[in-house]
Amino acid sequence: MTSRRRFIQIVPLAGAAMLAGGHAAAQAPMVDENDPQAKALGYVADATKVDRNRFKQYAPGQVCTNCALWQGKPTDAAAGCAIFPGKRVAGPGWCSAYAKKP
Repeated sequence: MTSRRRFIQIVPLAGAAMLAGGHAAAQAPMVDENDPQAKALGYVADATKVDRNRFKQYAPGQVCTNCALWQGKPTDAAAGCAIFPGKRVAGPGWCSAYAKKP
């Protein structure tokens, strides 16, 4: 059983760990367009370069920043993505997992 004293000692450490985790995510590497998973999903860092013959579901205006899988703010240049854990994607990018935010 955790005592109140132990709880008070743990809370600041947990908060610091969460902040450090957020900083680590900001420093995560960018997804490489040549990565096998990125290629399979048609990921491009610039949505205007989507292969429209291969990905017919692409529509102009679909970019990572307005995708439900985007893990950053709409104004971020790059952020995490649920499809590429531990990596960041470009805000103006696109992949076939695109799902419009509700």
